[in-house]
Amino acid sequence: MKINYKTRRKLSLLILLVGIPCYAAFVVTLMEFLVNLPTFVELLIYVFFGIVWVFPVKFVFRGIGQSDPDDY
Repeated sequence: MKINYKTRRKLSLLILLVGIPCYAAFVVTLMEFLVNLPTFVELLIYVFFGIVWVFPVKFVFRGIGQSDPDDY
C-alpha cells in the first residue's frame, strides 16, 4: 500500500500533534496503576514505551523531511 507524500505529511503532523500527546497520557495513566515500583524499573518501562511508539508509524515519517518526490 503506497500513500502519497502529501497525505503522509498531513498524517505525520496529526500523529505529532494529537497522537503522541494521547499516547503519553495513556502511558502515564497506565503507570498510575503500577505503584511501588523501584525507580529503575519504572525508568525502564518509560524508556520501553518511549521507543515502542515509533514502530507502528515508522512508514509515515520515512522521507518526510525531504522534498516532494512527485514534483520532479
